[in-house]
Amino acid sequence: MIRFSRLSAKLSACAAAVAGLALCASPSLAQDLKLPSTLTFTAYDTGSSGFNIAVAVGKMFKDKHNTDVRVLPAGNDVARLTPLKLGRAQSSAMGIGTYFAQEGVFEFAVKEWGPQPLRLMLASTDCNAISLGVAKDTGVKEIKDLKGKRIGIVVGSPALNQNAYAVLAFGNLTRNDVKIVEFSSYGAMWKGILNNEVDAAIASTISGQSKEAETSPRGLTYPPTPAADKEGWARLHKIGPYYLPHKTTCGVGLSPQNPAELPSYAYPIFMTYGEQPTEVVYGLTKAMITNYDAYKDGAPGAAGLEVKRQNLAWVVPYHEGAVKALKEAGAWTAEHEAHNQKLLKRQATLATAWTAFLKGNPPDDKDAFGKAWMAARKSALTGAGMAAVFE
Repeated sequence: MIRFSRLSAKLSACAAAVAGLALCASPSLAQDLKLPSTLTFTAYDTGSSGFNIAVAVGKMFKDKHNTDVRVLPAGNDVARLTPLKLGRAQSSAMGIGTYFAQEGVFEFAVKEWGPQPLRLMLASTDCNAISLGVAKDTGVKEIKDLKGKRIGIVVGSPALNQNAYAVLAFGNLTRNDVKIVEFSSYGAMWKGILNNEVDAAIASTISGQSKEAETSPRGLTYPPTPAADKEGWARLHKIGPYYLPHKTTCGVGLSPQNPAELPSYAYPIFMTYGEQPTEVVYGLTKAMITNYDAYKDGAPGAAGLEVKRQNLAWVVPYHEGAVKALKEAGAWTAEHEAHNQKLLKRQATLATAWTAFLKGNPPDDKDAFGKAWMAARKSALTGAGMAAVFE
């Protein structure tokens, strides 16, 4: 049975009953996979598409195997990663905060964090997208129409916030062109839509929160970001280089008959730390690959975890345990391995730069510390012939 933190007290009994990880798809598979009797995952808030997919995967593990997993919902990236950093959780169904943590930027450009040696397992790319959902009663039709509107952001969640700023950039808007409203968590931000405290917020088109907003008196819409608008996409990519134009066919107001071009990337991203034992990560990834049919229809977006939909040359490296499982699935190529090694080298460069930076007596002031680190980071990456991406 999945056990949840106090933050998820309202989680339905159904969801609470389905969350175990256990490996028993077949006697031979169970013998090959080595997993602890209990595992802990973190995820976005209860009701988010990432949380729902984690629950669907958990049900598969419970039905097919015999290892329990705790799924802990958390309102921001720092809260999601902290249990992993402290060794109290093995994986997280993360968002693009995975990339920001690897790079040591935004909320991770502080003494307590810095660049993190994160690794991928599997990520979901489905019919949905991740963009700004806008209350219909605002009359907004295009991203540029958000000028002067209230935009929600979550304190301590660079993934959500950077995504919002990137989408605004498509409409040639900055945070100075809108009214920023801060919230303590993703769930609180979307309650803000319902309570008319905010006009737009970032979310997957299939999240529980966006669907709730769609059926509320305010309604919800996702303004398009057409791929043909090259200038708009150039502005968006300066802030969110991980985004791609995506023909979106599911979620709020969308269908195969009524698609929209929206920005997206794989989500949720099942990730872990590089130090996690190879056999544990191999077991998790192998089970998810082998038992795909058992969970693909368990939650909207879960089908995107299919092996053939994986982007194996993205911006964060894969764990060696995941690589082993992907090789066995016939999905991993020499080109993927070469790309992975480049990403591992980037992480090593960042780690070396971070160690040297801390030894150089950086300033105690948080803002000064962050600025000094970003300068040192840029110098180290460009010196190694790598793009800094974040200035």
